[in-house]
Amino acid sequence: MNWKIILIGGVAYYVTIFVLSFISGQVVHEGILDPAYRATTEFWRPELNQDPPDMAALMPMWIFNGLVGAFVVAAIYTWIRPAFHGPAWRRGLTYGLILSLLGSTFSLGYSGVFNLPGEIWFWWTIEMAVLFIVGATVLGLVAEKLAPE
Repeated sequence: MNWKIILIGGVAYYVTIFVLSFISGQVVHEGILDPAYRATTEFWRPELNQDPPDMAALMPMWIFNGLVGAFVVAAIYTWIRPAFHGPAWRRGLTYGLILSLLGSTFSLGYSGVFNLPGEIWFWWTIEMAVLFIVGATVLGLVAEKLAPE
């Protein structure tokens, strides 16, 4: 396990996803899915049902959870990175594709538990795939700089 990759690579992965989420948030959550969210208010935290939503109240939890998740993603990458071949960006991209496929299985499973419209699950999965693929590609590049294979 390489702690530099876990800590620095994890932060790079997180920052990439955090920045991209400002774009995807506008397009997916405040655009495409806004009517579906308004129709399913009972599923969302009270802060998100306010007008306007109180994102700042949730930000500490989102940042903490996002960083912990990013460190886990980076730690797993340090273990399986030797199994990937090619340049650093391709190894990271491959890892992002794997994360996307695994994540989509959770979307499929949870869609059978939570009574949310299919369009929510579809767009959450698309957004997740884009964020994972780009974030993991950056993780691959950073990992190579920190600890060349």
